[in-house]
Amino acid sequence: MPRLYQPAPRVTFAVLAAAAAAFSLMQSLVTPVLPTIQQDLRTSTATVTWVLTAWLLAASVATPLMGRVADTIGKDRTLLVALGAIAVGCLLAALAPNVGVLITARVIQGLGGAVFPISFGILRDEFPPARLASALGVLSAVIATGSGVGIVLAGPIVGVLDWRWLFWIPMAVVTVVTVVAWRVIPASPRHGAGRINWLSATLLAGWLVALLLPLSMGRSWGWASGRTLGLFALALVLAAGWLVAELRAKEPLIDMRMMRLPAVWTTNLAALLFGAAMFGVFAFLPQLLQVPASTGYGFGMSVTGAGLLMLPLMVAMAVFGSLSGPLTRWVSNKAQLLWGSAMGTVACLSLAVAHDEKWMVALAAGLFGIGLGLIYSSMINLIVQSVPAHQTGAASGMNTNIRTIGASLGTALVSTVVTGHTTQSGLPAEAGYTQAFLLLAVASAAAFAVALLVPSGRRSAAARRPEVLPELTPVEV
Repeated sequence: MPRLYQPAPRVTFAVLAAAAAAFSLMQSLVTPVLPTIQQDLRTSTATVTWVLTAWLLAASVATPLMGRVADTIGKDRTLLVALGAIAVGCLLAALAPNVGVLITARVIQGLGGAVFPISFGILRDEFPPARLASALGVLSAVIATGSGVGIVLAGPIVGVLDWRWLFWIPMAVVTVVTVVAWRVIPASPRHGAGRINWLSATLLAGWLVALLLPLSMGRSWGWASGRTLGLFALALVLAAGWLVAELRAKEPLIDMRMMRLPAVWTTNLAALLFGAAMFGVFAFLPQLLQVPASTGYGFGMSVTGAGLLMLPLMVAMAVFGSLSGPLTRWVSNKAQLLWGSAMGTVACLSLAVAHDEKWMVALAAGLFGIGLGLIYSSMINLIVQSVPAHQTGAASGMNTNIRTIGASLGTALVSTVVTGHTTQSGLPAEAGYTQAFLLLAVASAAAFAVALLVPSGRRSAAARRPEVLPELTPVEV
C-alpha cells in the first residue's frame, strides 16, 4: 500500500526511536532472569550464558550483512526485515521447550541488530544538518536507556507472569512498530544490486564462535586441554583469514579502508573496549545483587529489587544521553568520550572494592550511567562527522558492530571469572565479582587511553575529503 503523505521528521524520529527501543530492550531483558531460565530449563550456568552471548554473536555478524541488504532494497525495507526477525525470534523464544531452541531464537532476534545503523542512516537522510546532532544524541540516549530499562522491567514481568512473557510482550510491541514503520518511514534510495560477501560473513562468525566458546567453557574443559587450545588457535587463523578477505574484497563486510581514518579507528576501538565494560555491568551487576545474604557479601534481592536498584543507571543514561547532542556547542564529542570513559572506570573500580551497602552500588551505577549516556551519543557523532554522507549507514553500523563484538567478548570473560570462583555451597564467591569488575575497570581505562588519540574537532574537519559534510564540527578539546 503506497504512503499517502510525507511524514514530518519528528514522526519519522518517533517511529525510529520506538524501533530502536524495542530492539535495545532485548539486550538486557533476559540478563536478570538467567538464573530463573537456567533452573526452569534444567541447564548449566555456562550454557545459559549463551542465551545472551548467542544474541550478541548473531548481531555482530548480521549487522554488516543487513547493511548490504539495505543497499539493495533500501533502508526502509531492511528496517522492516530486521523488525520482523525480532518478532519471529520472540515468538520462538516464548515457546522454547529447551535451552537449545531458546538459543536459536536469540540468534534470530540478533538479526534485528541492523535496526541501529539503519535508523542512524535514515536520520541522516531526513534531518537537516542543524538538527542532526541533537537527533543522533537523543536516539543514542533511547538506545542506551532501552538497554538498561529491560533490567528494571524484567522483575515485575517475571513476578506477575513468568519469564516467557519477556518475549511475548516485546513480540506484540515489535509487531505494532513494524506495521507503523511500514506506513510511515520514507522510502530511501537504493544503490542497485549489492553483493553480499558470504565468505567474510562466514569467517567473521567462525572466529567469533571459535573464540567465545573456549572463553565460556575453558574452565570446565580445562584451559590447557586440546579442545580449548585448538579453538583458540582456530580463532586466530580464521581472524587472520577474515582480515585478508576484507582487505581484498571489492565490497567488504566491514570496510577496513574506512577504518584507516583516525577518527574512525580510534572511536571504534574505544567502542570495542567500552562495549565489553557496558555489557559486563548490565549482565552481572543484577546477579551480584541477587546473591544470597548468607554468603556475607550478597544482598539476597529479588529480580525486581535488583532492577529498582539499577534505576539510577537508567535515569542517568537517559538524561545525559539526551543532553549530549546540545552539549557539543560547548564540549566536543571527544571530551564527552573521555569524560564518559573516565566515569566508567571509576564506577567499575567502585563496584569492585566498595559494594558493601546498597547506596554504594546505586551511586556507582548512577556514575556509570552518566558515562554511558555521554559515550553512546559522542561515538555516533564522531563517526558520522568523519565519513561522507553516503557512508553514514555503513560507518555507524560498523561502530555498532564493533561495540557488539566487544560486548560478546566482555560477557564471556566476565562469566568465566565469576563462575571460576565459587563457595563450598556452589554459590559465586565475592572474589569472582571483585576480579570481574576490576577487569571491566581496566577495559574502561583502556577506552579512555584510546579516546585520547581521537583527533580534535578542527583537525579532523580539515582532514576530511571535500565530499564529507563539514557540519556539526564540535568545539576543540
